[in-house]
This record gives sequence, C-alpha cells and structure tokens, in this order.
Amino acid sequence: MKTSFNDQLDITRRDLMKGGMGAASLAAVSAGAAVPAAVTAASVAVTANAAQAQQHAASATVTQPATGIVMSPDYARTVAQMAYVWGWPMVNMINRRAAITQAPEPGHLNGVLPAAPRGQIAMLNDYIEPSETFVTCPNQDVVYGLGFFALDEEPVVIQVPDFGDRFWVYALYDARTDQFGHLGKPYGSKPRFYLLAGPRWSGLKPDGITDVLRSPTSLANAIPRVFQDDTPEDRKAIQEVINQVVAYPLKDFDGEMKTIEWAKVPDIPGPASSGEETKWVVPDKFFDQFGEVLDTVDPLPGEEALYGQFRLLLDAASKDPELKKVLVATAVETEDKVIQPFFQWKHNGRPAGNGWNRSTNNAQFGVDYFNRTGTAKSNMFDNRPNETQYFYTDHDGAGGELSGSGGYAITFPAGQEPPVNGFWSLTLYNDKHLFHANDLKRYSLGTKNKNLKRNSDGSLTLYAGAKSPGGDKENNWLPAPDGKFSLYIRAYWGKEAILDGSWQPPAIEVAQ
Repeated sequence: MKTSFNDQLDITRRDLMKGGMGAASLAAVSAGAAVPAAVTAASVAVTANAAQAQQHAASATVTQPATGIVMSPDYARTVAQMAYVWGWPMVNMINRRAAITQAPEPGHLNGVLPAAPRGQIAMLNDYIEPSETFVTCPNQDVVYGLGFFALDEEPVVIQVPDFGDRFWVYALYDARTDQFGHLGKPYGSKPRFYLLAGPRWSGLKPDGITDVLRSPTSLANAIPRVFQDDTPEDRKAIQEVINQVVAYPLKDFDGEMKTIEWAKVPDIPGPASSGEETKWVVPDKFFDQFGEVLDTVDPLPGEEALYGQFRLLLDAASKDPELKKVLVATAVETEDKVIQPFFQWKHNGRPAGNGWNRSTNNAQFGVDYFNRTGTAKSNMFDNRPNETQYFYTDHDGAGGELSGSGGYAITFPAGQEPPVNGFWSLTLYNDKHLFHANDLKRYSLGTKNKNLKRNSDGSLTLYAGAKSPGGDKENNWLPAPDGKFSLYIRAYWGKEAILDGSWQPPAIEVAQ
C-alpha cells in the first residue's frame, strides 16, 4: 500500500518523539550593527580536503581526547550543554529536510507551504497564509519558495528568470544556516541557469550553466523571495516570472527554461497545525541525532577541539546508560533555560535604539553561536545583513510590554522611513511569532501598500492594537491579538544608514 505524504509526516513526527529519525528515513535523505563580525561564513567556509588536511595535521601534533575513560556526570553535563546550544540549529535543519522532502511532487503542504522532493523546490503563487507554522516570522512582502538538497550526491540547477525591476533574492543555506553563493538583485545576478553543488562534488561546470555555487555542506536548502505589491494587478503580473523559478537535479538539465504554473500545483495533505511552530528539535532525542551532525558537517577552523569533546561525550554515553540519561536531562534543561529565552527579542541581536534590537551576523554566523542559535529559535532563515536587516521588539519605547489591550503609534518622520534600495515593511506577530489572523487579512504595512495615509507634515504613522484607530487611520492599522504581540521591521537591500547602524527605528508610543 502506498504511504501518503500525510502518513509519512506523521511517521516522521513519531520517530522524533520516540527515538530520533528512523534509519530508513536518514538513509533516504542522505543517499548588530549590520557590519558583520570579522569571522563570517564566507571567511570560515573551507573545502572538505582542506578541513581533512587540518584535522590530520592537528591529530599529528595535538593530543586528542582519550576514549575509554569513565566520565563523571558533572563533566558530561557541562559538555552536553554546549553541545546542545551549538548543535540546535543543525538538528533543526536535519528534521526540516526530512519532513519537507517527503512531498511526492512539488506542491503546497496543506495548501499554504511550498514542499518538494529532495533536489527540487516549490513556489507559492501569492503571499504566505497566516495558518503557516513551518517557520516563525514569515512575511507578506514576498512570494516564497522552498526546497532541500543533498548537493554532494545530487547537484541542483536553479533557474533565474528575468525579474526586470522587481526585487528578488535566492537565499541559499548550508546545514549551519549560513548562506552560500550570491544570487539576487543586490548582486546584479543575470537571468539563466546556476548550479548548486556540495563540497565533495567533483564534476565540471556543464555548458549552459552561468556559475557554480558551492555549499560548504551537502545538506542545503533554498528559499527564493520575490517582492510583490499588495495589489491585484501585481498579483497577476508576477505569475509569469515566478512560474520560471524552478530547481531540479543536474541530470534533468537540458538548457531549456522549465516552467511550472505554481497556482495550479496540488495541495498536499499534512498534519493539522497546533497553532505554533512545529517542534523541530525534541530535547529528549537530540543526542540520538547529534552524531549525524558531527559526521556530515565539517568543523570550521578552530572547531576541531569542540568536535573532539562532543565525540568523546557521545562515545562515553553510548557505553553508559546512566550517562545517557544525564545527556537527555541536560538537553531538556538547556532547552528551557537557554534556548527558550531566545524567543524574547531582547535576547536577540544587539540594541538598535528606542527599545528595538537588530539582527547581527544574520545568515553569515561563522562561529557566532549566540546569534546563530538565537535566530534559529526565534526567526530561522534570515537573509544576510546586506540583503535584509531586521529590527524587532516586544516593548514600547517606555519599556512596557506590547499588548493588544493597548493601542500604539509608530511614527516615521518625513524622510526617515527605513532607507533601502529594495523595500521595507512593519509586521505584527502574535506571541508565537506567527501572524494574527484578522478580518482585514492584514499582517504587514510598508512599501507594498499604495493606500497609506500620511500626516500633513509628510510623516507616516502606523498603528498597532486590537482596536481600530478609526476613520482614515484604519488604512495604517495592524490588527493585534488581545494578548502579547511583537513588531518587526524588515529593511531589504538597506542603504548605508541601515548597514552602519546610524538609522534607528522610531520609538513606539502608546496612542492617545
């Protein structure tokens, strides 16, 4: 009997809850300031051969951890906590890939999320729906795509149509959630075909391929983002171009631009949403999957010592059931005490002024474990700082917690909206970092909107709260839930004032 996609997703979830990824599933999927820190993904990414050479040199000159030792529970607990923080984003990626690539063909999971088999992508044909819970902090400024790959075994061709003046960027992520390659309007990328390949793929660039973009890890994914105005006319105009945003294994490349009418792909039944993001990292089963991370993701320069300690930890726990219980208990405690606080924006990035924080080293984290894991927990799959800068807060300018029971005004003085080459927006999220469904079906305001009302002095005031501000202010209103919520500014392709931190978001004022 053929297993449905819905059944397979349920199987995946049961595997996660009772014992990590099943062996068969793993085999199938495996065959602040915006000025970045000195260490970035680009500067630390190394080829497999270079990484192996470094490891061999290190092992010849530096004593490695001794196996066969009797590890005390307190020592295990200390190493396990760091392992959990360090490995959380990568276990997260493994489980997202396993679920999404079960799609039998490119389509829309539950009608709202792009899903495709490994080596392909799917695109939406409009803004993402508020019922989406695959990832937190989605936006309704772009049309999204999504696909996961195994780029050593199966390089992927991704098509770039002629987007004209429309903003677009293909965010390409490795297993660490760092971006690789540069593909989008900010880079002047040309229409045609690009090849995504892994660190161990040894083929040659085929005729007709514009460029080869190398991922530092075999596991990778792509999230195309294509800007769309909030008008019926642009929803119609965008269809022809996004229908050419297609990816497929290299073996299917024939030099001809392929087209998929994304508005007509099938809806793929999946599990019902719980109203919050899918739990992609299960603390009880984290250390059952952690070894796969160590085996498939090469260490960055300087991480060899971490890998040595982590492997020693797994080795000791594999021989001592009581020590394995210590690892599980540590994972549960670390999830609660260290990971969960990242969901509060004050613990993400760095202060940006007026009560806001801003993203730091996004999608080029390198060895910035704090910001990588914080982002993976709160708003996974950011763009690079030069592509997008994010500003976020749970509080008003006076430090009060944002609540739908109040009303708030966010005023951008004339000429002081986020300075961008692309677009900007203000989005409202509920306490789960997801959209708050509302009768206006309105979740963000900004460049895409053509009917915003300006003040007489040219300034722009946007409103947030559960109650409409009334009259002509309603066009500028973001409906909020009755309880807690957060606000989030995106500045796509920011100008220098965004990049150097001199532009600050306005203070959020309690509306009178």
